[in-house]
Amino acid sequence: MCGIVGYVGNENASGPVLNGLATLEYRGYDSAGLATIEPGLDHLGIYKAAGKLVNLRQVVDDAQPQGTTAIGHTRWATHGDPTTVNAHPHTTADQRLAVVHNGIIENHLEVAAMLREEHGITPVSDTDTEIIAHLIGTLYTGDLKEAVRQATQVLTGQYAIGVIHRDHPDTIVAAVNGAPMVIGTTDDVAVLCSDVAGLLPYTRHITAVPDGHMAMLTPGHMEIFDQDGAPATGHTYEVDWTAEEAEKGGYPSFMAKEIAEQPRAVRDTMTGRWDGTQVHIDEVSFDLSRLKTFDKIIIVACGTSHHAGLVARRAFEHWTRLSTEVEIASEFRYRDPIVNKATLVVAISQSGETADTIAAMQYAQDQGATTLGVTNMVGSTLARGADSVIITRAGREVAVASTKAFTTQIVALMVAALWIGQARGNLYVEEIQAVFDDLQSLPDAMETVLAQDAYIGSLATALVNRLTSQHGYVMFFGRLNGLPIALEGALKLKEISYLHAEGFASGEMKHGPIALIEPGVTVIAIATEGAVKTKVMSNIEQVKGRGAHVIAIVTEGDDDVRALADDVIVVPAAMELASPILAVIPVQMLALHVANALDRDVDQPRNLAKTVTVE
Repeated sequence: MCGIVGYVGNENASGPVLNGLATLEYRGYDSAGLATIEPGLDHLGIYKAAGKLVNLRQVVDDAQPQGTTAIGHTRWATHGDPTTVNAHPHTTADQRLAVVHNGIIENHLEVAAMLREEHGITPVSDTDTEIIAHLIGTLYTGDLKEAVRQATQVLTGQYAIGVIHRDHPDTIVAAVNGAPMVIGTTDDVAVLCSDVAGLLPYTRHITAVPDGHMAMLTPGHMEIFDQDGAPATGHTYEVDWTAEEAEKGGYPSFMAKEIAEQPRAVRDTMTGRWDGTQVHIDEVSFDLSRLKTFDKIIIVACGTSHHAGLVARRAFEHWTRLSTEVEIASEFRYRDPIVNKATLVVAISQSGETADTIAAMQYAQDQGATTLGVTNMVGSTLARGADSVIITRAGREVAVASTKAFTTQIVALMVAALWIGQARGNLYVEEIQAVFDDLQSLPDAMETVLAQDAYIGSLATALVNRLTSQHGYVMFFGRLNGLPIALEGALKLKEISYLHAEGFASGEMKHGPIALIEPGVTVIAIATEGAVKTKVMSNIEQVKGRGAHVIAIVTEGDDDVRALADDVIVVPAAMELASPILAVIPVQMLALHVANALDRDVDQPRNLAKTVTVE
């Protein structure tokens, strides 16, 4: 959540910072702001606006700032309402020092009380970030880096901050603790950003600031320091996607583009994973013999990634023969889980920066567990911290509602399950080859599903027309592999359309949820071929008998479910463990069309941000 951009160079900095914030607006769009070091002024230029970035652009266009050093921020509110006064940057009372911040300062109330009692400082906003600015201001005696370093010794919580001061016209100082911050430099420019996307117009050579470290940027140069102020190094890496990947490419929305990119993303995720004799993942930092010592696997993730873990659980248990649990990452470490050196913890996060997932992984490591990270971002906190990593290669995902991350995560997790199963001696080469042959057919099958866009759009229009004040509710259900798709379908619909939608295990219908069914309610049934299809058919009959309108997702050639449902969406046949990769695409498309019909902003749904970097 929250996007940070800092620029120091030889041109008017407001343009590059605003363009960088536009790239990061998916991280937060409650308000935005910009601070520049203006020539000839004894204070900073501060420009803010509530709402989306276009409002800040207008403010900046009217003011025409000229400074060549600037920091900017697009906000997803955590402390304080999304108002102009709460927008970043926050400053000292004299407006000579400004701070932008991503994260949560857990002891901000105590620091605020100290500032009030010892310095007579009263904040004007409701944010924890303003406290950072005042704290650094009280510690500043001419050395900005040292003032920031001392402030970090006082602050607790997760944060990434960027700081500028009027007395240092060509300098930005940054500090990181548990939140992402990356830097890129060219001959005469240095750029600071909370996301790699903001650096791509300048370079694909990225340096991540390590936790507990600081950075100082000057034109064309950067330095990294540890918590004692001693010189240190960051984590450097190259990204293999371009700025153009973050553009819509002719699609009406990023979400539409990313749904359509799934065949390519799945194909890329599989490339090079199997050489005919051995399964490969991206990076392993331990002896592979350890894979034989595990007695349990725990998958930790949030939201859509959690649903991908639910799909993958069957693959892990089937191919590794290890008991596999799937946990919501935010709950995991608080319930005193049984984790030890015989546990493999698989942590899934599209961005690699999801705070709860990273905290769960770190907790597991503290207990002696081995960790496998599954992420889309090379060089992310998750990728750097895990004992082994598999990169999903989905390419840039910008829409807040995740789509191609889900399908590529399932593929990556299946590869990981095969990797472990092979290392443990559970699988013959011929068995693995057969699985990869099946997986290789998925991209073409996905294209077949995507070709039904117009038809699914017509189902969405009819669904919206059925909505009334009494029936503004949609139920999804399925069993085994169908249950995670029901959960994911409901999540997608409520995320971007704001309709009340729920996903259930269809076998649980008679234990309560069927009470929600009345004439006119829409039910989406995941009824693809598999061991429990006939059970799902019985559940369809139950809701049909109570007046529900049923849209069923079925396997090609299945006339049994077609005879029961009001409408069907057909997907090609696939191996049962991989069938969710096909079944999820119709629910993604349906959610997109429903949201468009309701005139929702599908890329930036209300109250949500793409990357949740605070707990």
